[in-house]
Amino acid sequence: MGITHILNASAVKKNFMVLLGMPKKEDLLGKTNTGAKFYKGMNIAYCGVPVMDDHLFDISKYFYPAAKFIHKALSNPQNKVLVHCTDGVRRSPTLVLAYLMIHHNMTVEDATDHVIEVRRIRPNMGFLKQLIILNSKLLSQ
Repeated sequence: MGITHILNASAVKKNFMVLLGMPKKEDLLGKTNTGAKFYKGMNIAYCGVPVMDDHLFDISKYFYPAAKFIHKALSNPQNKVLVHCTDGVRRSPTLVLAYLMIHHNMTVEDATDHVIEVRRIRPNMGFLKQLIILNSKLLSQ
């Protein structure tokens, strides 16, 4: 597929037991345990963000870092970025929508319309509220 960059939107949050290679079941619940070591030797740049699929989770703290990672990767037209999470319908699309809003000056509505042309997405209500807040901030700038 020619993927050069991976943004894992369901990365395992690093804690002592995970770093020792002995994660607890709850450390891995709803997560995709494919960190940078998984891609070692594959010439793939990796960025993992430990986003929980919960409407109360503050995903907005990852909007700018994720958008920066995607934007920097795509500054080279040869690069391809895979943004994924566990289901591919809530966490990763939310970060892609934020990227489109931040770096392509799209409104939340335009970004959503753009993405649903190629993929079914269902950001949860909390994520949608945070995207709407981002939309308001970007429009006021």
